[in-house]
Amino acid sequence: MVINAANGIEHSSARLMEYAKARRLCRLIIVNKIDHGDIDLEWLTEQLREQFGSECLPINLPAQGGKAVVDCFYKPDGQSDFSSVKDAHQRIIDQVVEINETVMGHYLEEGEEGLSGEELHDAFEQCLREGHLVPICFVSARTGAGVSELLDLFEKLMPNPLEGNPPMFGKGDGNEPFQTEPNGEKHVVADVFKIINDPFVGKLGIFRVYQGTVRRDTQLFVDDGKKPFKVGHLFKIRGKDHQEIDDAIPGDIAAVAKVEDIHFDAILHDSHDEDHIHLKPIDFPQPMFGLAIEPATRGQEQKLGTALHKLAEEDPCFRIEHNKELNETVIRGLGELHLRVMLERLKERYQVEVKSRPPKIAYRETVSSNADGHHRHKKQTGGAGQFGEVFLRIEPLPRGSGFEFVDDVVGGSIPGSFLPAIEKGVRMVLEHGAIAGYVLQDVRVIVYDGKHHPVDSKEVAFVSAGKKAFLDAITKARPIVLEPIVNLDVVVPEVAMGDVTGGLSTKRARINGTDSQRGGEIIIKAQVPLAEVSDYTNELKAISGGQGRYSIEFSHYEAVPPHVQKQLSEAYKPKHEEE
Repeated sequence: MVINAANGIEHSSARLMEYAKARRLCRLIIVNKIDHGDIDLEWLTEQLREQFGSECLPINLPAQGGKAVVDCFYKPDGQSDFSSVKDAHQRIIDQVVEINETVMGHYLEEGEEGLSGEELHDAFEQCLREGHLVPICFVSARTGAGVSELLDLFEKLMPNPLEGNPPMFGKGDGNEPFQTEPNGEKHVVADVFKIINDPFVGKLGIFRVYQGTVRRDTQLFVDDGKKPFKVGHLFKIRGKDHQEIDDAIPGDIAAVAKVEDIHFDAILHDSHDEDHIHLKPIDFPQPMFGLAIEPATRGQEQKLGTALHKLAEEDPCFRIEHNKELNETVIRGLGELHLRVMLERLKERYQVEVKSRPPKIAYRETVSSNADGHHRHKKQTGGAGQFGEVFLRIEPLPRGSGFEFVDDVVGGSIPGSFLPAIEKGVRMVLEHGAIAGYVLQDVRVIVYDGKHHPVDSKEVAFVSAGKKAFLDAITKARPIVLEPIVNLDVVVPEVAMGDVTGGLSTKRARINGTDSQRGGEIIIKAQVPLAEVSDYTNELKAISGGQGRYSIEFSHYEAVPPHVQKQLSEAYKPKHEEE
């Protein structure tokens, strides 16, 4: 984790450190720009320890005004800018010996002199891998101070692919554990973790090799695909340069180009024995901030669609939705800045300009009590008629449960062949809503009785009967409209805190707490309806003088207040009332 000494611990840094800790990854903190004027590195070091834990300890310290660093572990001599090198060395030793009883015993009996260099080195590595020690290294990328020491640390102490805990893959539908081995002679298993649509090279799939050796001019399969692709070109990515290589071994990161079937999180392998292998997917935050877009110039709809698809391939937190009823294309991301960057890429990379506006909020509908519904569909037009009668019951389900359709018909009152037609009618209501025109969810529908006619009963009759019976039950089941609630993190100068919290209170927000940041910034954590912050960017800029920023993450759905539900219902004319 690289920390900018001039900016201190940023909100995104804290979130990433928590993520790395949760995944039990070996962590290292690099403090860059130590030669920057007007910084307090001693204060920053204490903040790192306070926020990320006492296991964060400097392994070297800045010296000569940030122009050099002095070692605190191997050769603890010299003078640092703000702290005793010997004290820093002692803290590392105390932390390291705690992890191993043998090392602790030698240390207590004979002191540091009783520890061999190999014994101390091994204990240090064990601390790193178990998260018991997070080294802090000071560097200046501009002057090179501390860079050689950092590379030395990488070589001597950081984990290599032959050790540690490699990710556990799953195999088959039953998620049977499959452990890879960092052995270049075994079958290839590699994970695609990034997609880049390069305008010159084409589609690039960047992957890490976990097992086997990927060689140029060999064949690989993508996931469970039966048709292999040829590795015509194998690249190592170095910034903007693509260096062609002959092979990639376990631990290597490489890329292949122009493979259309490749996608984010794909598994590459060279044997059908490795079919159905997958990694547990990463829990990405759900993109909730949205913009409705359309081409600025007519006739560019297809070009826009192609460009959006390529951007979505690259970014798993960028989503594209199309509302058929409103003929509205909505892009969703993690915040206003995220989508602004994506629109800039659209313009610069694909020469597509768009017009944007706030999208329709993704409300949902559900019911809050049990109810029965009934409808008889009977139509006679001279010849064979239409007949179908349905009795059903609906029950609310817990939030997020979706939809259940239950066949509880006994005695053959409705032949089984007509049950799919009833479900089709029910799903028509689910898709279009019943009271405000939004998707209906978290409901169980139980069909328990009905009637049919041996001649007139047809599928279309039971589709209509199922739909109308469902609508009848909904009107009796106290239907409610649900709105998305998001976790909102607002970072503002301390002087703006009162204005921000006051403004959020008018948006039906629940303030959950605040955290202090370096430089007089405050993080305000709240839960708020998405509808209230769909255009929060401009308001926050005005309150904070342009210094505020925020991020949102979907939390859950909950019922809207009665007056909001009334407004939404009155603005909607259900199709079943027009018929």
